[in-house]
Amino acid sequence: VQLQASGGGLVQAGGSLRLSCTASGNIISVNAMGWYRQAPGKQRELVATITRGGSTNYADSVKGRFTISRDNAKNTVYLQMNSLKPEDTAVYYCNADRIRDGTNIFTNYWGQGTLVTVSS
Repeated sequence: VQLQASGGGLVQAGGSLRLSCTASGNIISVNAMGWYRQAPGKQRELVATITRGGSTNYADSVKGRFTISRDNAKNTVYLQMNSLKPEDTAVYYCNADRIRDGTNIFTNYWGQGTLVTVSS
């Protein structure tokens, strides 16, 4: 099982980026998924989460600017980031709280990070 994140890059303040994260392997189901970020010298923090049924939760700092969504058929979660600010600069990580494949159940599963840099 892998969680593969993509979509990071360099963008100017006020711009937009869309991150994607896909669970691959012999996947049977993926429960809640989410995005977290870690800025240099800071702890990893929650950005947004989404349940399999589509209920969402956001950090106060991104409410109204970021939108999390998912495609269950593709085992993919997205993060649309608008009105980006320099303080959004961080490595963004995707997470799945539970992945079931053909033989195992994985909990608190992390993908590799994707770097988002917002210039002022």
